[in-house]
Amino acid sequence: MPNNLLRGSRFPLVVVLLAALAGCSTLSSTGETVAKAAQSVQPYKIDIVQGNVVTREQLAVLRPGMPRAMVQDVLGSSLLASVFHANRWDYVFTLKRQGAEPQSRRVTVFFTNDALERIEADELPSESEFVATLKSSSNKGPLPALTAPEDKLQKFPAPATPDTATTPATTPVAYPPLEPAGQ
Repeated sequence: MPNNLLRGSRFPLVVVLLAALAGCSTLSSTGETVAKAAQSVQPYKIDIVQGNVVTREQLAVLRPGMPRAMVQDVLGSSLLASVFHANRWDYVFTLKRQGAEPQSRRVTVFFTNDALERIEADELPSESEFVATLKSSSNKGPLPALTAPEDKLQKFPAPATPDTATTPATTPVAYPPLEPAGQ
């Protein structure tokens, strides 16, 4: 049995692991180090945006009695249209981002005889507030200034400026016909 252990492909791996553990002062500190390393590595998760964004400015345009077509021009097509509730349109919006609280909003518009009757809505952001929530929070500080000292710029040639007196007039490009003549 010991000979099988020595001949197995796992033996060198076990020896390396035991040597690594022998160098550690305690197994608990090794476990803590591994746990800290695992916490710092996180998989990337994409932003999930679903539904219709409706802002306060859009709702401010709507008035009772507006026809369905005008409501649709302002809010867009509703996300949920039920056969059982033909006089009701639901606009639902969700945004899930890594490291941020998920956003969820709902707006419901009700119609009577194809005219807007009333609106039920959650607290909605303004357009500028909504855009501010979309900005990435990955900036860790101010961006570096993109300047170079004059002595480094001198080694590059100055860009050529077109001289209108020496530039020939551009003629339109003539493309060949798509089909040969005479067919």
